Amino acid sequence: MKIKPIILDTIQTKHTNYYVDIKVDSNVILITGDSGEGKSAVFSFLQELSTEDNRIKCFNYIDYNKRYKNSIKTSKGKLFVIDNADILLDDNIRKYIATDTQNQYILIGRNPTGLFLTQDNIYELVSSYNNGKVIFTLKKAF
Repeated sequence: MKIKPIILDTIQTKHTNYYVDIKVDSNVILITGDSGEGKSAVFSFLQELSTEDNRIKCFNYIDYNKRYKNSIKTSKGKLFVIDNADILLDDNIRKYIATDTQNQYILIGRNPTGLFLTQDNIYELVSSYNNGKVIFTLKKAF
């Protein structure tokens, strides 16, 4: 299901020599890829950005026993970035995310089951090097 972004369509941040320049064209996207590609690093940079932008909320495996599901269900106008989505999201919360029209989601994982995603919603993280900088962007997975 492809719905235009309602919170952010571009996310840019910088951490030392690392730059994140993500263009988002859907309300729910899945970032997938092999281990070691930088997905968790990008998550940590976005988590850092969330301290400056209260529209962004980040969750990962550390939040497994916390009330992150309640936060998702009771929030409005937030961009949720969820690392280890395969571990954190059960079938019920996947259905909720797939039909949520109040928030936006960037999910990092490998399993799109239950999210009603099309190929247009699934991306791979790409890193490039330019003048000593590492730049992270997204490309369509298919």
